[in-house]
Amino acid sequence: MEAKKRAEIITKWIDDYCVKSSFNPKSLVVGISGGIDSSVVSALCAKTGRKTIVLTMPIKQIKSQNDLSLIHAKWLKEKYNNIEHHLIDMDKIFESFSEVLSNFNNEHGYANSRARLRMASLYQVAAANSGLVVGTGNKVEDFGVGFYTKYGDGGVDISPIADCTKTHVWELGKYLGVSEKIINSEPTDGLWNDGRNDVQQLGMTYKELENAMKDKNDQNYKKYLEIRKKNLHKMNPIPVCTFNEE
Repeated sequence: MEAKKRAEIITKWIDDYCVKSSFNPKSLVVGISGGIDSSVVSALCAKTGRKTIVLTMPIKQIKSQNDLSLIHAKWLKEKYNNIEHHLIDMDKIFESFSEVLSNFNNEHGYANSRARLRMASLYQVAAANSGLVVGTGNKVEDFGVGFYTKYGDGGVDISPIADCTKTHVWELGKYLGVSEKIINSEPTDGLWNDGRNDVQQLGMTYKELENAMKDKNDQNYKKYLEIRKKNLHKMNPIPVCTFNEE
């Protein structure tokens, strides 16, 4: 499918959801990291014509990553008249959180906590604007290897690109006119002080993951399954202890 057609379908899907929702949302709220996924989603939300609130939420962020978010916000505001951008510096929030929980120091835990603090902030902004929190996860991350934070960036109201591979997202970015700097940047979740990228964390490129997801005979299929198995707890429904009262 051509990127133009895919973009039209997603844009209409977002708008249709808002029209049919019993909640009757007045805005769409998106956290923008400077990565391709959030850049594409925020642009697609803007194309609906609905009020779109984009939040830059740095937490001890590497400057180059944060700069890409600001570049994208500027581009959105110049291109669409329904964009509202807020820069929310979350360093102090994270510092207080870390200090209170200093007896439970864990690097991976703190990385996930960054995502969860952002999620809570997105929902606060959404509540104040009768808005929906719009997810930015793609198919590889959300349904392939579970590369997201449970109740962090995985905590959203709708997920417009969750059936798009990373390749589809890059194609959408080019079609929508997203900055080449963002399209060509190394994908990263931005949750680590050392700035590690997605490939370093996953041990596979997105192209390798996509190939493995499509072909069981792919040389990386076993490695893909190993990554997926570790994260199935995120993708499966919450376990519930049920009773048969009969």
